[in-house]
Amino acid sequence: MEPKTERLIFTSSKLEKKLILCIFFFLFTTTAGATEYIVSPAPNDEFGVSVAGEDVQILEDTVIPYWQFLLWLAVMNVLSVTDILLLPAKLIFAILGFRVVDYSNTIGVLKRKNIYDFIKTRPGTYIGEIANNMGLNRGTLRHHLQILEAENMIEAQCLGGKVRYFQNSSTYDEKEKRVISALQNEMNRKIISKILKEECNTNGDLALTTGISRCTISWYMKQLKALDLIEENKMGRSKIYSINPVYRDTIEKTYVKFFE
Repeated sequence: MEPKTERLIFTSSKLEKKLILCIFFFLFTTTAGATEYIVSPAPNDEFGVSVAGEDVQILEDTVIPYWQFLLWLAVMNVLSVTDILLLPAKLIFAILGFRVVDYSNTIGVLKRKNIYDFIKTRPGTYIGEIANNMGLNRGTLRHHLQILEAENMIEAQCLGGKVRYFQNSSTYDEKEKRVISALQNEMNRKIISKILKEECNTNGDLALTTGISRCTISWYMKQLKALDLIEENKMGRSKIYSINPVYRDTIEKTYVKFFE
């Protein structure tokens, strides 16, 4: 119903614009009558008559035709009648709960609501993930994210080499943001879970239990150490990994809240 209502109002607006343009056209193209008079020298004191022998010329005498005034008055009456005729329809729609809205703006608001809901349920998400899940191109997505940031509904933070988005209003502290961002990655969750439960804590064991190479495990461990979530200690030729005690409670709570 809303798009149909909008088209009705838009049509009347276009009609009013056309009528107004017609009014301006007639007002600015008024017919003018210009008559030139040449007065011969005459030594008298009549108005408009030369005194010292010079020529007196009436250059322009502009007259607005009466029919243009009547046309302007008629157009004003037509516009008034149009408003009066449309008023009951507007009133009926208002009583029924409908309102005239900008359809394109409504679509934009709906998209932003969906984006906000996605970020709310998946804190720490990034542009690529949002675009793939919601079927939006990245240019459009960036536009809506900027509006949500300007409205202070979300906040962006660069973590792990990616710009990640979180629900605003101080929903998460810095430690939670860091942990959530790391745990969004499935392989990071597996590695952290294994170390947290003390099932394994070396490159070889982690590679064996997760099914990836030691080289790949080393890459993931480098990212987790950069986030300060994992500590590394050498024991002989082996590297022993453990959870940073500063983040241990946050990791446990976040894991239970979002990923179990």
